Amino acid sequence: MPVRIVQVDAFTSRPFAGNPAAVCILPASPAEEWMRDVAREMNLSETAFLVPLEDRYSLRWFTPAVEVDLCGHATLAAAHVLWENGHLAAGKQARFQTRSGLLLADQRGDWIELDFPATVAAPAEAPPHLLEALGTSAKFVGKSRFDYLVEVESEERVRALAPDFTALRTVGVRGVIVTARSAPAEFDFVSRFFAPGSGIDEDPVTGSAHCALGPYWSKQLGKQELVAYQASARGGVVRVRMAGDRAILGGQAVTVLRGELAA
Repeated sequence: MPVRIVQVDAFTSRPFAGNPAAVCILPASPAEEWMRDVAREMNLSETAFLVPLEDRYSLRWFTPAVEVDLCGHATLAAAHVLWENGHLAAGKQARFQTRSGLLLADQRGDWIELDFPATVAAPAEAPPHLLEALGTSAKFVGKSRFDYLVEVESEERVRALAPDFTALRTVGVRGVIVTARSAPAEFDFVSRFFAPGSGIDEDPVTGSAHCALGPYWSKQLGKQELVAYQASARGGVVRVRMAGDRAILGGQAVTVLRGELAA
């Protein structure tokens, strides 16, 4: 039987911006190899697979190369699809059982809020060749559960980065977050996210990276609520609100494609 698949641009209010994710809602858990094949076929930074449970959905995320433990934009896309296609009533909380525990999503007008674990980046020594591969010096280097976080001197430096992705593949973590204070006042900070070791040279907008960026910039700026811009070619806006050891991520989403998998 054909399987419906929906492609959603997440962390944006307009098509062809933000971060695209594919979403499959399935009646039962499929074979892992099939999910890996579909993710490679879609060739997006993540494809999300959902299976209904008693009061929540099982949710798994795959890049074209690996399964990941936490993904923000594909969770945002999954929640968007559940409400838009009538799997959940408007206003009903979306609950996801994942490799990072129970994650929640709530509608807030035109925005969706995700309740995610904060992943604080502790100060760390930069591994060999990290800064050389990025082509920059650093004001701060830290390491979270998943990634290295590198603060650089300016937004201009963030935007100008042209990393050596072959060298970055040797760093040995999921990805590298590069960030700086925002130049325009409408945002608190900007970032980019590079994950060649996970099969994605540059991720357009990375919700899970903001689980580390939120605690970091909250401390730096003395603010619990922040507005961020991920300065990839597609770009996207992420709201971050710190709540203890949780990072509440806000974003918008728009459906751009609906289809069926024939295999």
